[in-house]
Amino acid sequence: QVQLVESGGGLVQAGGSLRLSCAASGRTLYNLAMGWFRQAPGKEREIVAAINWIGANTYYADSVKGRFTISRDNAKNMVYLQVNKLKPEDTAVYYCAAARDYGLPSQRSKYEYWGQGTQVTVSS
Repeated sequence: QVQLVESGGGLVQAGGSLRLSCAASGRTLYNLAMGWFRQAPGKEREIVAAINWIGANTYYADSVKGRFTISRDNAKNMVYLQVNKLKPEDTAVYYCAAARDYGLPSQRSKYEYWGQGTQVTVSS
């Protein structure tokens, strides 16, 4: 079992930045793919970014390419999402998730472990 706890969300003006963190406990993140998802009110939960187990490969949704960066530190059991140039449409609850997968899964169904989420609100 993996427990995931997100932090770093908040209220920021458009164009601003945040660094979201995901702390894992219960087991090492080694050999787990990690993803960040988000869910806005009235919308489906969607993938934002993913990173493979060793951090060599990443995936980004088209809407965040060039603005968001996912990274991980397996030694610290941490995963990060640097979010820059934020837009009002980035407003959502952001979730960290883990998948027992050596690849780079982008489907929500591949992820077994989820955090409780952290709210990001971007004002215009």
